[in-house]
Amino acid sequence: MTSALVTNNLPVPSATASLDAYISAVNQVPVLTEEEEQSLARRYVDTGELDAARGLILAHLRFVVHVARSYSGYGLALGDLVQEGNIGLMKAVKRFDPNQGVRLVSFAVHWIRAEMHEFILRNWRIVKVATTKAQRKLFFNLRKSKKRLGWLNHAEVQAVARDLGVNPEVVVEMESRLSGQDIGFDGASDDDDDPRPAPMNYLKSEGVDPAMLAEKEDLENQNNRLLYSGLNGLDERSQDIIRERWLTEKKTTLQELADKYGVSAERIRQLEANALKKMRASIAA
Repeated sequence: MTSALVTNNLPVPSATASLDAYISAVNQVPVLTEEEEQSLARRYVDTGELDAARGLILAHLRFVVHVARSYSGYGLALGDLVQEGNIGLMKAVKRFDPNQGVRLVSFAVHWIRAEMHEFILRNWRIVKVATTKAQRKLFFNLRKSKKRLGWLNHAEVQAVARDLGVNPEVVVEMESRLSGQDIGFDGASDDDDDPRPAPMNYLKSEGVDPAMLAEKEDLENQNNRLLYSGLNGLDERSQDIIRERWLTEKKTTLQELADKYGVSAERIRQLEANALKKMRASIAA
């Protein structure tokens, strides 16, 4: 029996190792011959032996790394793509039928790419850019179909649509989505040089118009000036009574003020009424 079939002796990449160390480890795993692959696959199908499945998976981890590198242009971490591809590989091994006469790598590539595609679509943008089957097909083929930088012209749009079997309108819409970027709803931070307005600035305000807001603010400022002007015309005790009774969050009672000044509550009520009368006369003047 060859060393590739002795699965307990295969090097196992560490989950805590760096990506370079991981890739180095998987490249040390021997490639299976067709006979070795068939033997492991039949042992797993017939007996459910996990060591056989483990041998199939380890021998194909290098292929997952190879596929992941082909998606490096989407700006996602290679390690994350490899991890998702490994999930696809395990699903493929579980469903692989050695009686079909195909190699595992030919069968597994579809599962590996499917998992990577799902990961890219979930993480490439905050808002999912491809939801329909046609959009998903375009997402992963449009970049390869473009012959130059910049927007596609009419002829190129028609050619891409014909090659991929979709409507030209779908091509134009997907190109626009691919060219866009995520923008924070509240806008860029103070340290960001991005001049684009934040989406929140385009929301319709249900409040009054700016002219009415300015008028309301001016009226409030004028009333405050008149109020404090009238208050300043009172004696010190009357000012204190008005503040404690009307200008604080917790209103002071008549009895509390009576105890403070050593008079009756009725006397405080009279002083309050007189003070308010003077203030109204001052404001009206």
